[in-house]
Amino acid sequence: MTLFERVFGGNDYNYARTVAAIDEAIATYGEAEAVSFPGTAYSLPCYYAVTGVKITNLGEMKAAMATIKEKMTRNNRLYDAFESGIASALCAEFLEALKYLHGAEPYTEPEMGHLTDAFVRNLGVPLVTGDIPGVAVIIGGAEDPAETVELVKSYQNQGILVSLTGDCIKHVHDAGMKTGENVRVVPLGYEMQSVIHVVSVALRAALIFGNITPGDFKALSKYTMDRIRAFVNAYKPLSDEIVSYGAGAICLGFPVISNETENMFRVPKSLIQQLDTSKWNATSLEARDIKLKITKIDIPVSFATAFEGEIIRRGDMQVEVDGSRVDCFELVRTVEPSEIEDHRITVVGPEIEEIPVGSKISLSYTVYVAGKAMQPDFESVMERKFHSWLNCIEGVMHTGQRDMIRIRISKADFEAGFKFRHLGEVLYAKLKSDFEAVVDKCEVKIVVDAEMNKDLRAQCNEVFNKRDDRLKSMTDESVPVYYTCILCQAFSPSHVCIVTPERLGLCGAVSWLDAKATNELDPEGPCQIVPKERCIDEKLGRFEDVDEAVCKYSHGALEHVTLYSLFQDPMTSCGCFECICGVEPCSMGVVITCREHAGMTPLGMSFSEMASMTGGGVQTPGFMGHGKQFISSKKFIAAEGGPGRIVWMPKELKDQVRERLDATALELYGVENFTDMVADETVCTEDPEQLLEFLGNVGHPVLSMEPFDM
Repeated sequence: MTLFERVFGGNDYNYARTVAAIDEAIATYGEAEAVSFPGTAYSLPCYYAVTGVKITNLGEMKAAMATIKEKMTRNNRLYDAFESGIASALCAEFLEALKYLHGAEPYTEPEMGHLTDAFVRNLGVPLVTGDIPGVAVIIGGAEDPAETVELVKSYQNQGILVSLTGDCIKHVHDAGMKTGENVRVVPLGYEMQSVIHVVSVALRAALIFGNITPGDFKALSKYTMDRIRAFVNAYKPLSDEIVSYGAGAICLGFPVISNETENMFRVPKSLIQQLDTSKWNATSLEARDIKLKITKIDIPVSFATAFEGEIIRRGDMQVEVDGSRVDCFELVRTVEPSEIEDHRITVVGPEIEEIPVGSKISLSYTVYVAGKAMQPDFESVMERKFHSWLNCIEGVMHTGQRDMIRIRISKADFEAGFKFRHLGEVLYAKLKSDFEAVVDKCEVKIVVDAEMNKDLRAQCNEVFNKRDDRLKSMTDESVPVYYTCILCQAFSPSHVCIVTPERLGLCGAVSWLDAKATNELDPEGPCQIVPKERCIDEKLGRFEDVDEAVCKYSHGALEHVTLYSLFQDPMTSCGCFECICGVEPCSMGVVITCREHAGMTPLGMSFSEMASMTGGGVQTPGFMGHGKQFISSKKFIAAEGGPGRIVWMPKELKDQVRERLDATALELYGVENFTDMVADETVCTEDPEQLLEFLGNVGHPVLSMEPFDM
């Protein structure tokens, strides 16, 4: 039997059982029965991406099998094998979609099954920044489960997103490994066809970030090959079903590395036989040209971005630092080089082993930095990095910032020999590597003493207050320049953010000070200076300088962008925005939803559906992606009346922005407690009439504003 026959045989098997499954479903529910995956606006994502046609019910799914059949050509050529592989992948998607009929929830832990659009968008920033350098797709498992676990951990320790299908799920589960989106080890399902869910993530990334037209398979496969650094590790024995899926993966640019030898032959750079599975990690990274930036940190546990979302439960923690209950803080201070000793880490007070298990302790760390190019403006930028750096430590959880931090250190870390000084080792190593252009020397002082921290916290709050006073006075008008941010162009080639003091990057991660620091650290990098000398329209926020910048850095895809308008040339979105707003025509207001909210909005659309109308660097008047902090800015859709237009937000988002939004509304409109006038899902979800009634009852300022000039 040849490899072609294995691919074709697997394709025939997948096709036949998909036809049978669809016929059975139609016999039970009828052709009008709705078909969908939860949490996606791209139904069904793989079929829609490949063909440009949406499948919404069983009748359409049955008709679509004719299109899949056309791909099942049978010449002994790689082209035919690849087409059959794509056909098998589409069959797998249909089989998986049938599991979700009638609102069923077919997967339970540890299996995850379908991954939502929010999952895809959450990957945007870490994929762009390289925090997730690649995607490993592991199928099956080694004869020795420990070998499978070792491979998974090797990728996890490198920050690579790992998806699991088949026996590897059982192997890592039995070994007690944590799995899930928060630790970037994603068990899809035990059935081989469940591998389609990670393929779906790659194809939706092309639609969301790349502005690829659904149905343009040539552009789609080029995008996945060039920009999605995925690869497959498939343990023997491989069924013909798996071999046919592998052909589809190779067609999308994802090389397959396997130890299978039966009826297989090598395809250079695509199908790689590596019998020594201990070399799969190195072979895979080489095949996808993944280069890792390694910072050696002297700590007794792993350090990788894969641990950034790890949750440490109360019963699993050794000690907890809780700034809401005791005095704690984190602070960066600029000093003269002569004042500090490089790499000196001092711990004042008891070490972990001297503290009772489960204690809430007072702890602070002050990081002193010196360098010729160091500026006090960079201090807050560095402090914001502490959150992600400390969360990258396996077994450590960090939340909050400034003097409201919370840190949990796990019992497992304590047993591994983790000490407080290891927090300092991480901060030192990352500051010296990530800010090497400005940090020449770095010293860390950790204080574990309640009385000392009480006085130190009062002193550091004086520093924070001075910074806040300066930031409050920092407006778009008060600075001489803005900055571009094109970090996301790795996935969204035509998108350009213009970052100003009052408008952060739409991902919420890049402030004006961040962009300024990035430019100084890397003058040729993603954040370039944009002069603001030629203002065309102050109300819209239109500048000739900005238009020239977006035209240049979008490679001609954009000609005009305004900073403060929702209708006239709004800023584009890459796809990894925190929030999205859209016009609500009945109230002439604006609805905002966020990535965390899976429910419907008064626009009759969910976050995913609203987001599908923008992203990928396109301008969609009336819809706009943005960061959470921009909501409370006086510049938020200022051309259309400002934040007083906001009529609906999810309750969770309201609580996050309440304090600042209330202050802005009081200043702009003289309205107190404005956030309480904004409806949420407890008031209404889809009914505009309920929304209007609520707005009238609370006297919302939007009712006295002029209608939109649409």
